[in-house]
Amino acid sequence: MYWGGKERRITGLTVRIIGINIIAVISLVFGVIYLGQHQSNLIELKLERFKTEITLITAALSEEAVNLTKSKNTISVSLSEEKAKRLSARLGATLNKRILVFDINGDLITDSDITIKEDNIKPIFQIFKKQEKQKLDSVEMLKNTAGWAASFFSSKEKLSVFSGVKSQKASDYYDVVRAKSNKLSISAWHDENGEIILTAAMPILNHSKITGIVLLIGGDEDIKKALGETWFGILKIFLITLAITILLSIYLSGVIARPLRKLAVAAENVRKGKAKHNEIPDMSNRHDEIGELSIVLRDMTHALWERMDTIESFAADVSHEIKNPLTSLKSAVETASIVTKKKDRDKLLDIIKHDVDRLDRLITDISSASRLDAELSREAFDLIDLKQLLKQLLDSYKTPLERTANNKSNNQTIKDGVMVTLNMPSDSDIFTMGSEGRLMQVFQNIISNALSFSPKGASVKIIVEVKDRRATITIEDEGCGIPENKLKDIFERFYSERPQHEEYGKHSGLGLSICKQIITAHGGVIYAENKTGNATGAKFVIILNIAKSKS
Repeated sequence: MYWGGKERRITGLTVRIIGINIIAVISLVFGVIYLGQHQSNLIELKLERFKTEITLITAALSEEAVNLTKSKNTISVSLSEEKAKRLSARLGATLNKRILVFDINGDLITDSDITIKEDNIKPIFQIFKKQEKQKLDSVEMLKNTAGWAASFFSSKEKLSVFSGVKSQKASDYYDVVRAKSNKLSISAWHDENGEIILTAAMPILNHSKITGIVLLIGGDEDIKKALGETWFGILKIFLITLAITILLSIYLSGVIARPLRKLAVAAENVRKGKAKHNEIPDMSNRHDEIGELSIVLRDMTHALWERMDTIESFAADVSHEIKNPLTSLKSAVETASIVTKKKDRDKLLDIIKHDVDRLDRLITDISSASRLDAELSREAFDLIDLKQLLKQLLDSYKTPLERTANNKSNNQTIKDGVMVTLNMPSDSDIFTMGSEGRLMQVFQNIISNALSFSPKGASVKIIVEVKDRRATITIEDEGCGIPENKLKDIFERFYSERPQHEEYGKHSGLGLSICKQIITAHGGVIYAENKTGNATGAKFVIILNIAKSKS
């Protein structure tokens, strides 16, 4: 999984950190979702309770507060205001709710709140006030705070605003208007402060005639208390989850810190030379960032030790190669001091000049070889047209007239009596990523060797083939070939296998070693083999990766 490049890959360690830190948040979210659903369920239960209460209140008022007046052949049915006041006040105080009674014309007969204040009736819930005080004040405070917090998560957008809190008109109450149609009406509202208000209205019937309407109004004390207790429980679960999250975070920090500390100690030991690269802990089986770090550290230390071994071996080889001309030079100088004949002295001077030239070539080539790795690591690779590069190489062996000629001879030329030909596909371009100067150096070095081994009248062929997104460049000569047991040794430093007619010491033996370094840095392969069959000669094969052109 990626979220913006390979360096931002989501690994197992990232998932573990995210997972542990999200547990507490998820538990809180589920708690809030559950709380909202629980509130809806509480409102539904409270409405069912309201239905029972309004039915009982209406039945009580119907029995106790109705006057029947008989005169001649008619029966007059009306509500007794005094009885309605007393009964509604008692019921309102008992249930801790507001009860309003309207007559058939919509006029207010009684309001339980007003009657309770006038008669100084104490609500029944005050009887249990002493028992409630015995509870822990801190717990009650937490529950009240939780109930207050829970009110912010209530579904206010689903409830209409109740605007008839202080009104004494029947028309201002939605449920009263509906009850006039001989229907029971129950509703849930919220006021301007967000408090939930439940209302229920029911007609008072006597002999199937509506004599009045009872309106029951209740607050959300029970709902808030229940939500507070529920929220308090969720808060406890959240605190427990938070504690677990902290412990898991401490554990996770240990899981991360311990292997990092091991890697740091191992890297410090390598820096001080107390350990080899194989002593870096292998944590590749973790499949996370720490595992990747251990792989990189192991590869880095392996490369460093290889470089150090190479430098050590290189220094030993350089010392050995320089000692030979120095020994010869020392012997010639010592002999020159005792030689009297001019002819012998001239020979010694030629030897001294030859050894000095050989030392100069060695030092120059050694300097180039020692800088090669550093230069290749800093050098930026560009898109190179291989066909164009090889054409330029062939042109460097041509005369000015051959370069301007537009014929088939453009793909061949003669250099030092040897025919050099270039064969490559003409139907497609061949591009690779690399350094043009370095690749040119490789091809020039190998072609120069091929020319030095080829007799006059022979040919050197440069053949280019493309297969499986790879370009194969083969350089063949018609010389004596390479001894079979030396096919790999020729790429070693200071190894030299020269023609017999060539003067000894003319080459340092670093050319092919440098070629191999350059091709390896380009992600390619170079190897040598001899021609098969009756043909004689050597073949150098270079394989490079093909890159897409910019177009």
